[in-house]
Amino acid sequence: MAARLMGVNHARRVFHACSTQAVAAHIQSRLARLYQPAMSTKSGTPKDTHYAKLRRAHRDQKAGGAPAFRPRQPMPPGEGPTDGLVRLYGLHTVRAALDNPRRKIRNMLVTRNAAERLSITDIAALPFKAEMVEPKDIDRITGSDAVHQGVLIEAEPLRPKRLDALGDTHLVLVLDQVTDPHNVGAILRSAVAFGAGALITTARHSPQESGVLAKSASGALEHIDQIEVKNLADALGELHEAGFQTIGLDSDGPAELEKTFAGDKIALVLGAEGKGLRQKTRETVTSLARLDMPGAIRSLNVSNAAAVSLYAARKFLSTD
Repeated sequence: MAARLMGVNHARRVFHACSTQAVAAHIQSRLARLYQPAMSTKSGTPKDTHYAKLRRAHRDQKAGGAPAFRPRQPMPPGEGPTDGLVRLYGLHTVRAALDNPRRKIRNMLVTRNAAERLSITDIAALPFKAEMVEPKDIDRITGSDAVHQGVLIEAEPLRPKRLDALGDTHLVLVLDQVTDPHNVGAILRSAVAFGAGALITTARHSPQESGVLAKSASGALEHIDQIEVKNLADALGELHEAGFQTIGLDSDGPAELEKTFAGDKIALVLGAEGKGLRQKTRETVTSLARLDMPGAIRSLNVSNAAAVSLYAARKFLSTD
């Protein structure tokens, strides 16, 4: 009797083990069929997926091969043009645009609080379409990271002027391929603060007017002539003919900036961070000069260097 029970129990264990193996085999088979397309070598396999590309590109770059693949970054919210218009936001930026007769505004979104701060009592009386909205409505356009302060406008971009339209000024700022809109905006702000008559940039390798640039400029975009040139070396030559001393800022310049000033017309020339002034620009300017910095760090952000240089130039011109 005991032997018979042992035989039955053994049979049950064998049956259970076989059943478990069968279930496991069935599940494995289903999983294999489910993921079979992903394991093939045809287009659309993991080898062609986003992360696989990143891994392969990283290996290639470490081995000295092709540069790392970087997925295309989406355009920041609020920066995309709408029918050729630019989106500008922030209280100072919009107030300056409203006061600029050259600025053609098409649309405005404004919160009740921002309208009060802008002294807008009746938005229906504005000469363009305006709508009272909630802050979240503007967030959807600019993105949550933009400090819009409750107001956004869509306007036509300001047309850059030609160099021959340079007015009667004794101080101008020239940018040699400075492309960062935050830096250019901050430079515009300093240029207006220190009374520069114009900002001269190249048609290529310079940022277009945008909400980011205008916000960094804090309204200065509306208060200074922006001149666009095709060839910077030729433009510097024209400035020389107009009586300007052109001074290129260089951390290894042969003389201190304050000891380089001469005459009553000054054009300060600044290059992009990292590469600085291009060789042709260095060869064309009247002088190369440095900002004397006794500290451990001997270079400044280009917008800070512009502010210090403008202060020094304005001080020289006012005492000359």
